[in-house]
Amino acid sequence: MQLDLNLLTALDALLEEGSVTGAATRLHVTAPAMSRSLGRIRKATGDQILVRTGRSMVPTSRALAMRAEVHTLVQQAHHLLSAQEELDLTALDRVFTVRWHDALTAACGTALITSVHQQAPGVRLRLSAEPGTDDAELRRGEVDLESSSSEPALPDIRHRHIGTDRLVVAVRPGHPLTEGVPSPDRYASTEHLTISRRGSLHDPIDDALAAHGLERRVVAAGPTAAFALQLARDTDLVVTLPDAVTRSTRAQLGLITLPLPLLVPEVSLYLLWHQRYDDDRAHLWLRDLATETVQALFAPTGI
Repeated sequence: MQLDLNLLTALDALLEEGSVTGAATRLHVTAPAMSRSLGRIRKATGDQILVRTGRSMVPTSRALAMRAEVHTLVQQAHHLLSAQEELDLTALDRVFTVRWHDALTAACGTALITSVHQQAPGVRLRLSAEPGTDDAELRRGEVDLESSSSEPALPDIRHRHIGTDRLVVAVRPGHPLTEGVPSPDRYASTEHLTISRRGSLHDPIDDALAAHGLERRVVAAGPTAAFALQLARDTDLVVTLPDAVTRSTRAQLGLITLPLPLLVPEVSLYLLWHQRYDDDRAHLWLRDLATETVQALFAPTGI
């Protein structure tokens, strides 16, 4: 029987995702097409591979036994083939999903899209809102590149440190904090706004203040940096946020920035991706371009 080696890729996705729909999404094919691939795999192996249990599907004992070997074979084949390919950006036809923090997207999303389009006109970018930490989307292939302020915990999620930022205080012109040198006491005595997609009214600043025996009053939580900065412009609320990645937005709104009168760790910025893309030349090009674009934010002040 003549076998289609593409079935190995489908089998790898099916075993990792545990569902036809998940495997189809990961490989960017339709669910019916993946279902047909599963049928061919079952015929070739003489095994059901995935069996339905209630609303989910579980791998058979043979599928569990072959999962690691199948994944290794697919990775080796991908490396072998991609190592012999020259990347032609002018002919590249691909869709990348980049999930960045909203402030980072606002700061350099335009520059990234422009650079990608100039170098590879056939590439399309999806700049996705960051819903929170979800390494599963990286593992499923739904997100190609993600931003994070911390290193990933999972070994199959790769990372690259691309910059270090510092926190500053943003206020409207004429705000009482702009009179004189801010101190921890004066900073804590103002009313504050946190930035949290989950609406948290507490962040590491509160811990830093507590170390000084101080407590601030947080009156609101905003879902994005853009919203928080607009509110700071129109009220006496104080927002504390990274300097470089919000610099352009603050300037557009006419806000004043002050040094944070507390000793807090600087904010690291990482790019994350799944290990399946380690040797993917097109993905490497995107990673390098994204790194170059983001690092341009830090160059003016040398942060």
